[in-house]
Amino acid sequence: MSTITKQAHQRELFGHPVGLYVLFFTEMWERFSYYGMRAILVLYLVAETTGENIGLGWDNAKALSLYGTYTMLVYVASIPGGWLADNVFGQKKSVLYGGILLVAGHSILAVEQMWAFYTGLGLIVAGVGMLKPNISTMVGGLYKQGDIRRDKGFTIFYIGINVGAFLASLIVGYVGEVHGWHYGFGLAGIGMALGLIQYVAGQKHLKYVGNFTGTSENEEEKAAMKRPLTKIEKDRVVVLFISFLLVIVFWGAFEQAGGLMNIYASEKTNRMLMGWEVPASWFQSLNAMFIIIFGTIVAGYWARRKLKGKTATSLFKMIIGLIIMGAGFFFMTAASAEYNSDGSSAMYWLVLAYLFHTIGELCISPVALSYITKLAPLKYASLMMGVYFAMTGFGNKLAGMLGEASESLGEYTIFTGIAIFCVAFGLLVMVFRKKLETLTHGVEDKEGTINETEGYEVADNEY
Repeated sequence: MSTITKQAHQRELFGHPVGLYVLFFTEMWERFSYYGMRAILVLYLVAETTGENIGLGWDNAKALSLYGTYTMLVYVASIPGGWLADNVFGQKKSVLYGGILLVAGHSILAVEQMWAFYTGLGLIVAGVGMLKPNISTMVGGLYKQGDIRRDKGFTIFYIGINVGAFLASLIVGYVGEVHGWHYGFGLAGIGMALGLIQYVAGQKHLKYVGNFTGTSENEEEKAAMKRPLTKIEKDRVVVLFISFLLVIVFWGAFEQAGGLMNIYASEKTNRMLMGWEVPASWFQSLNAMFIIIFGTIVAGYWARRKLKGKTATSLFKMIIGLIIMGAGFFFMTAASAEYNSDGSSAMYWLVLAYLFHTIGELCISPVALSYITKLAPLKYASLMMGVYFAMTGFGNKLAGMLGEASESLGEYTIFTGIAIFCVAFGLLVMVFRKKLETLTHGVEDKEGTINETEGYEVADNEY
């Protein structure tokens, strides 16, 4: 069973519920641990088995295959994680249990044994599955349906994700590459522990969000959990599943950052800057840095556009995001061409690619999270969020498969193919956008500034 908030008033900070910032910092530290480990995972797998900082000595194809499988499972686990929240624990407790599993998983990775390596990965998969869909759904529960602040709230939350990712790529990436891979893994575990402590300490600001509705005394909630889905709810679910196709394509391309682009930065990019070699893992921090800089700017642009009556639906934003991100891969095409010609490529190609990927991400990822909380039926709120993250997982697996294919096809072909396909697919969905939006039954038509202090809901429940 899912979550719905019914409090009469919420304390606010900077125009948003205080609970948003509790979830902001919880997710920030969780992403610090996840992206910190991700920044060095592939590098650890392909590192030589001799020397000062030994790795496993895998070839690139094997490393990218494991990376794709692992990142897929991390997000596919969100489906059972969402189901458990809806039917057993509630979102609030699911986030807590997920955090505990993550602390254990990242800590075990610090042990230099293969059993610890695979056990740690397994615990991280389970932990992210419990935490990721439920903390995102809780963010939606802070806002009343129709509140235009919801999309911006998710963008602020998303900035928290990327503050964590930015710090992780720099700190954990540096510690892992310079001082030892397992020190980096251990540091990621410390970050998650800090997030867990902060989450527990902030519970007073989440009193009415994320509770298990199986014990709810609200008759409307009880009825919503028992009745079958209405025609409107079914139509909205259809739109969500179609929009998930955009998600798979987007993340299949975007996640080259942790795999193929990570290896490309390490092996084929001239990283010398004023006599100092920039660590390859640091390039992954560019995405997070750009999100921190441009996050509220992009969200503000879409909000102003909406208030002026211009097209700014969630589906429109997501399509534009896919196209912009796809266009960014043309810079990697240029980088590959330069490498094939000169034997190395300049760093600025990676910087430009990450910039376009970031703008695209800001148009699709936080928007998709918000979109789900608008369209998902109450009884399936966490489960639908879990399905979304599962789709990102399939995208991650696709990314790994594309990375493997580069071994035979070459980076130039892969990067160019990704760019062309993403732009073309985005334009194709744009053709059918208005038809798809009719199936939402106007869920976004009345969005505006809301000043009332009545209860806040996860989703619009029309009967």
